[in-house]
Amino acid sequence: MRDRYTIVVGLLFAAVIAIAVFNGIGDDNGGTLGLDEKPDRWALPEFAVPAAAGKLEGDANIAQDDCATSQLPCPESAQRDPACRIDTPGAIRVCDFFDRPLVLSFWFSRGGTCVSQQDAVERAYARYRGQVNFLSVDVRDDRDTVRDLVREHGWTMPVGYDRDGAVGSLYRVGGCPTFAYVYPGGTLQSASSGILTPRQLGLKVDALRRATQAAETG
Repeated sequence: MRDRYTIVVGLLFAAVIAIAVFNGIGDDNGGTLGLDEKPDRWALPEFAVPAAAGKLEGDANIAQDDCATSQLPCPESAQRDPACRIDTPGAIRVCDFFDRPLVLSFWFSRGGTCVSQQDAVERAYARYRGQVNFLSVDVRDDRDTVRDLVREHGWTMPVGYDRDGAVGSLYRVGGCPTFAYVYPGGTLQSASSGILTPRQLGLKVDALRRATQAAETG
């Protein structure tokens, strides 16, 4: 029954993302992250989210530039702070993780399977600390639920909170969990969707490290 429930919730989640994509949120290349092929070295969109266990409230900032319109010069009324230029206490900016290889994990708690997957991500975070960065992003759960999960599971990895699903839509996340494996500098090496065993996740991380080393020496 739990597996059936997880599948149903996953389909509903995918439907929400599909609606958001249809309404114009997302990258120009289309496709579901982890299921459809992305262009080589796809540049990750910028975002900033509240730290899940923190006090900062609000939706994600997914602004890629400093103007909400295409007008030049930008009207003062349309000026905004791009996601990676904000300086808000309690916010997590994805760009701050681009100094090393990055494993980006998108998940939600409905069904329970993705929660245990984050335990595997936490173990990988402890194993590769100082070599690979990890960022876990919860999509559209109740905030108190996420805070409780962080505390109960003892997660020490950075966990962000995507309250309205804007980041999930921006990245075209369609399954739980979805992983993005990212080169330093913020371009995609590969992606996957679906549960991974700790060993499988470790192999993905090792592949990212090897690809990074090859890119740096090549």
